[in-house]
Amino acid sequence: MKKFKIKSYCKINLTLNVLNKLRSGYHNIQSIVTFCNLHDEIYVRKIFGAKDKIHFSGKFKKGINKKENTIIKVLKLLREMNLLRQKRFEINIKKNIPHGSGLGGGSSNAASLLDFLNSKMHLNLNDKKINGIANQIGSDVPICLKKKNTIIQSKNKLLRLRKNFKLNILIVYPNLVYLTKRVYDKNKIFSSPRSYSELISKKEKKLISFLKNEKNDLEKAAKNLNPKIKILIDFIKNINGCNFSRISGSGSACIGIFSNMKAALYAKRLINLKFPKYWCRVSKSI
Repeated sequence: MKKFKIKSYCKINLTLNVLNKLRSGYHNIQSIVTFCNLHDEIYVRKIFGAKDKIHFSGKFKKGINKKENTIIKVLKLLREMNLLRQKRFEINIKKNIPHGSGLGGGSSNAASLLDFLNSKMHLNLNDKKINGIANQIGSDVPICLKKKNTIIQSKNKLLRLRKNFKLNILIVYPNLVYLTKRVYDKNKIFSSPRSYSELISKKEKKLISFLKNEKNDLEKAAKNLNPKIKILIDFIKNINGCNFSRISGSGSACIGIFSNMKAALYAKRLINLKFPKYWCRVSKSI
C-alpha cells in the first residue's frame, strides 16, 4: 500500500498569560502562537492485519509512552465513532521536536494525523467535529489543526491570523522534561484579560515591539523549578540582534527572536560553545 509522509510542525508560544484556574483543574489562558519550519515526520500506510503498528524513531523518541500517546488516542477516538471500520495502519513517527519541551510535538502529531485521516480516509468530519475530537486528546491539539498564527483568546477561543510574522527563531532545549501540570501548579502569576485586536494590523517592526513588551506568566515557575532556565534565557537575550527571549509554553525550551537570520545563526554558534550539551536549532516562522 502507498506510504504517505506528513510534516508535523513545531508550535511556539510567543506570549502566554494565565488568567485563572478553572474548577476542572485546567487554566484559562491567552497566548499568541506561531509555527516554525522545524517538524516531526509521520509516515502512514494502510496494512492488512489485526493491529496497528506504531513506531517512534529519531533523536527524541525516548520518553514517549508506547502504550498511550496522542497517535493512539486519535485512532481510538475515531474507532469509537465507527469511522475507521476495520482499517489498520503502520505509522512511523520520526521525532525531531524535543519531547516535554513546550513545543507541542505530541499535540502537533495528533492534529496532523487527524487532519490526514479525515482527508485521505474520506471521514467527512466538519470543523466542529474535528475540533471536538482534538479537544478530547489535549488542549493544544485544536491549535495545531491549522498551521496559522493564532491568538488564544479568553475562554481558549482561537482567532486565526492571515498574516505571516516572518520571525527568525532560535530554539534551545536544555534537556529538561517539564510536565505541564507541574509548571502550572507552581505558577503564582495571573494576568487580567487583554485585547489583541491591535496586533492584527501591526507591521513587522511594530509587531516585534509589541511582542517584546509581552511575557510568559509561566516563566517564573519554570525558572524556580530549575535555575538553568534563567541562565539560558539571560544568555540568549544578551546576544547581539536578539529582540527578546522567553520560554515557549510551560518550557523547558527557550526561544530567542532575532532581527535577522545571520544574527540567529551566530547565536546558535555561541549556544553550542557555552552549552555544548543543549539541543539548539534555528528556524523561521511559517
